[in-house]
Amino acid sequence: MMGLKHGMLAGAAFALAMGGLAPLHAQTAADAPALARPPQYPEAPSARLVQPPARDQSELQVLFWSDAQRAERFRAMEQWFAGHEVAPAATPRALPKGAPLSAELQADLAKLMTDTNAAGIMVLEDGKVRYEAYGLGLTHDDRWTSFSVAKSFTSTLLGAAIKDGFITSLDDPVTQYIPGLKGSAYEGVTVRQLATMTSGVKWNEDYADPQSDVAQMNRFVVEYGPEAIVAQMKQLPREAEPGTKWVYKTGETNLIGVLVENAVGKPLAEYAKAKIVDPAGFEGGLFWMVDPRGGNIGGCCLSIRLADYARMGQFALEGGKGIVPDGWFAEAGKAHVQFPDAPGFGYGYQWWAYPFGSYGAQGIFGQSITLVPAKKLVVAIVSNWPTATSAGSRGDARAVVAKIAASAE
Repeated sequence: MMGLKHGMLAGAAFALAMGGLAPLHAQTAADAPALARPPQYPEAPSARLVQPPARDQSELQVLFWSDAQRAERFRAMEQWFAGHEVAPAATPRALPKGAPLSAELQADLAKLMTDTNAAGIMVLEDGKVRYEAYGLGLTHDDRWTSFSVAKSFTSTLLGAAIKDGFITSLDDPVTQYIPGLKGSAYEGVTVRQLATMTSGVKWNEDYADPQSDVAQMNRFVVEYGPEAIVAQMKQLPREAEPGTKWVYKTGETNLIGVLVENAVGKPLAEYAKAKIVDPAGFEGGLFWMVDPRGGNIGGCCLSIRLADYARMGQFALEGGKGIVPDGWFAEAGKAHVQFPDAPGFGYGYQWWAYPFGSYGAQGIFGQSITLVPAKKLVVAIVSNWPTATSAGSRGDARAVVAKIAASAE
């Protein structure tokens, strides 16, 4: 189950790297840090940079926060890390109440919340709320951090950039949009291969190994500052022909973020306001952490309300309202890579493919959006697992979702 394990680890790379990030103050074109192709920061940006209070770097090691610290801080990551703040949609999407789930399913969900230390669960069927519950001090109006659920947001912005003509094709070479990778192992790799993590570039995502690529992110931030992402990735060797081997790489989703920002000319959060927040009808603001370039972290770390996690799932379920190419989400959630050790599971364009045509977004500590298109079902969960990864907790959640899907008409 290596593929599933890596999915649950997704996002921890940023937590490891954050200790080396200096506070950022860019907000307008006049003072924005330089990107490879700088985003065009408007003088009144819809994505406003916010700064946290000064913190000792020792306080920013997310993986070493206590259970109580996580329960409090996952609700307010903007108090700990710099990022872009995006306002809610002017016209939030209504989520009317549907028929409550059966008493048995409600009991199953309540047990899941207790057993997995969940902070919130929302179940939508055909766009109606059939279950909504909170714990750990979270309320309907609070945000909760996503970790690698953000990867699926970045994938959606990739699709929007293709629809808008900023990116010609998924078969374009990555180096067309990130010139700094020319001459590296990414020479000849396509955007599609980057999206499916089949670049063939060697990467070690072992969080227990201080010499692994994922653990070395912090060193590159310290040494290279705004150039850290590209500087690290361009030094990696090739281990397989592009398109022939899948390896989970948080660094590559960060590259997708750079690629989209270079193509579109604005930070991911700014683009997300127009392409996700407004059309999906988010009722709360979005917070997305920044990286050393002054852009946003493609592979991690946006915060939204539980109901907006569900709205994102509904937005995808309905096809994206013309924001992405026709059929984008069906294609993005399909198993372009299949896991031989986990029949029915695979990987698409930064979404995880599950059995029976369902798919979803998932991140460490128990965040997820699961879509079951055949049943018009969306299940959003935000949690504070006792450990960053837990195959048992992920499996428990998946089993309850399957039971809800089986009961749906």
